[in-house]
Amino acid sequence: MWFVLVFALLAVLLVIAGTMRIVRRRRAGLGHGRVFPAALEHPAPQRHGEAPPEASPSGGAFRGGGLGSTLKGLFHGGATEATWHELEELLLKADVGPKAASDMVHRVRADHPTGGDVIDTVRTEILSILGPDRPLTLDGRLSVILVVGVNGSGKTTTIGKLAKRLVSEGRIVSVAAADTFRAAAGEQLAIWARVAGAQLIAQDRGADPGAVAFDAVKASEARGVDVLIVDTAGRLHTKQPLMDELSKIARVIEKAGAAVVETFLVLDAQTGQNGIAQARAFTDAVTITGVVLTKTDGSAKGGIVLAVREELGVPVRFVGVGERPNDLRPFDAGVFADRLLSSG
Repeated sequence: MWFVLVFALLAVLLVIAGTMRIVRRRRAGLGHGRVFPAALEHPAPQRHGEAPPEASPSGGAFRGGGLGSTLKGLFHGGATEATWHELEELLLKADVGPKAASDMVHRVRADHPTGGDVIDTVRTEILSILGPDRPLTLDGRLSVILVVGVNGSGKTTTIGKLAKRLVSEGRIVSVAAADTFRAAAGEQLAIWARVAGAQLIAQDRGADPGAVAFDAVKASEARGVDVLIVDTAGRLHTKQPLMDELSKIARVIEKAGAAVVETFLVLDAQTGQNGIAQARAFTDAVTITGVVLTKTDGSAKGGIVLAVREELGVPVRFVGVGERPNDLRPFDAGVFADRLLSSG
């Protein structure tokens, strides 16, 4: 008889333990059956300090390629039809893009029909195309930033750097691993979350990305998070079902009661004009509020900045200028123009 009582007691204890676990999960805002790693259980980072000096605005680490000197030499002896054609070719080689290059040549030619010192006019046209810089603005409630892009663009690394920047500004940040398909995606994001001092929200590999996003919103609200950054699976811009999934994630976030205040498209600056094709497809799936250009410290040509703005109407918001955690800077059009038109 005694062993029956012991068995019954153990069964009761197991039921109580299971019930308490479910209650704890629901209080944290988690759905039934979701798996969140221990990173979520760490105390929220303390608010502290301002952004470090090295996080100041930048025009990117693009190499000017001596464009300023080339322009001076090109128009030194005046301007002919061949000169204007050569200027357009020069801009195209810098990845400016056909529309932006054609428009810029037309405007510069109108101001300097006989040539001369065109650099100031070119700089003015660059700033006109780019428009005013648009800083990141976050309201007082939970702000959600959705980050999209193709595999290999530096998307997850960008999320880590952005999270670090926001934490440095005194915000409480969480990152959601909604890229549940790529091997080691969650592990990579976990490393960056630790570096940034952000909370990580993740589920098992293969989980529904929309469910991850939904639970991330609820958990972030429960923990008083200021900014939630949602990583998404890298996808080819030619795969429509994957693009449709982005739209679903955005809808799920809003259904969870949060607002997607920014949707950033991460582009590898070295992809040149192919990046424009990528961007067009993503803008069809979700409302892109800005582009983050990565790997500007490599062989990238700065003209891609103008092409993105002129052909898509989407501003460049941040630029990656190196490999360090602080090497993500707000984009500065004036600094960019000066660098592009440098003499060497």
